[in-house]
Amino acid sequence: MSTARTAAKPPAATGSLAAEHPAAAAKKSGEKRFTQRLIWQLCAGWLLLLGLIVVGARWLWEDTSPLGPAAKPAAEEAPAATPEDLMLLAEAVPQCAATFANFLTAGTPEGRNQFVLTPVATAARMARYYSQNPLLNINPNNLTLTDQAVLKLPGGQAIETFWLGKDGKKIDAVFRQENGEWRLDWDHYTRYSDYPWSLFLAGSGSSEGEFRLLARPRLADEQKDSNTISVVFYAPRFAHPDEAGFQSPPLLIVKQSTVGRMLEAAFKLAASGHQVFGSQLPNPNPEGMIRVRVKVRRNEVAEERHFEITEVLACHWYSVNDPGVEPATTVINP
Repeated sequence: MSTARTAAKPPAATGSLAAEHPAAAAKKSGEKRFTQRLIWQLCAGWLLLLGLIVVGARWLWEDTSPLGPAAKPAAEEAPAATPEDLMLLAEAVPQCAATFANFLTAGTPEGRNQFVLTPVATAARMARYYSQNPLLNINPNNLTLTDQAVLKLPGGQAIETFWLGKDGKKIDAVFRQENGEWRLDWDHYTRYSDYPWSLFLAGSGSSEGEFRLLARPRLADEQKDSNTISVVFYAPRFAHPDEAGFQSPPLLIVKQSTVGRMLEAAFKLAASGHQVFGSQLPNPNPEGMIRVRVKVRRNEVAEERHFEITEVLACHWYSVNDPGVEPATTVINP
């Protein structure tokens, strides 16, 4: 007598890995681990590629940089640098260094003009500036690049750099791409002003001008309940960014005015530890000071000089029209 055997049916699928057959579950688990390993391997390969690009650029820099082997990029990039930023730095920094070296070794303002941003528009300002200030001679072979970062400016990206000289000079230079070349932002580099600040304060020159200055609030705690803010303006010292030069008398500025709200916004940004346009390089300014580009008017009244900030053009020294901050919408106890 024969007996019929019925094959056992597999359990119905439930959509849950725990309810599947052990062999199927193990297979899917293995596939998941393989996918994860593949993703990690791809990420590691991408990071390795970026590292090789940066290292290769540094080798190229050492061999070909006109600033010599001492001027190598910093060992570490800014923490916020993206892979795209790293690739841009690897490509652009050697070109910026060549531009800077050519600029510094040019013996005349006319020779330097060909390496600056918007050379035609800048030529007149360069001629006026060097008629009032000496043409400083800096040996590019004595400079070392200590920091560099990509700066997101309105209208395009820039390369921001810090340089240290063997004599202790500290120089910050910004480069922007124009017509396929990385050119020096000359106005920022020289801290260009229409007239020497000390002479303007002494009563010389035109009664109104545009100046790149450092600003610091005075007696901030004492005046926190006042409707004015007292601000002192200082001339910057070239190659000594952490020091301030000749200072103005304290200027009282109404907090509710456009000038007051602009300065208040800039002071608050600096107090928060941030910089305009999200600059990633260390803040080089003296403690408590901000960079401003302002229009100042000098008034002579009864043989006394009074100074007035008529406009805050920017809360930085870059050659862009954007002020870098929005005016504060509220002020303390207006």
